[in-house]
Amino acid sequence: PESALVTDDVLAKIESLTDLAPLHNPANIMGIKAFRKLLPSIPHVAVFDTSFHQTMPEESYLYSLPYNFYKDFGIRKYGFHGTSHKYVSERAAELLDRPLEQLRIISCHIGNGASIAAIDGGKSVDTSMGFTPLAGVTMGTRSGNLDPALIPYIMEKTSKNAEEV
Repeated sequence: PESALVTDDVLAKIESLTDLAPLHNPANIMGIKAFRKLLPSIPHVAVFDTSFHQTMPEESYLYSLPYNFYKDFGIRKYGFHGTSHKYVSERAAELLDRPLEQLRIISCHIGNGASIAAIDGGKSVDTSMGFTPLAGVTMGTRSGNLDPALIPYIMEKTSKNAEEV
């Protein structure tokens, strides 16, 4: 999605996607509602950090799952930290004194949340984060990628159910 003027419909769409970004969307929604109430005559714009990654080719954003999961449920890599990766790629071009269109770079966003992006000519071609911001490299409060066999293995070894694990 591209940046959007915040309307009731846009806000409802963001609210409907809270399960994909449970750490970020609730706080953002609260902020949007507060500012719309305090400054009702001022236009409000939502900027989505997934937008930068919408240039990824299908082979980068599709998972090795049945294609109908993508078509029916939107299951794909969305990528996050896009505003950061976009800035870093533009700044790299500036520092290298080379046109962005000629650069192929790897950008690393390192914070409590972390992600890596492959950028070709200023366009995202792959990223470490996936369907949610939980996927990818290990982060401060997120596991990053885990072998799917770990959950049932831990369940068996600890006698815990999936929710407990």
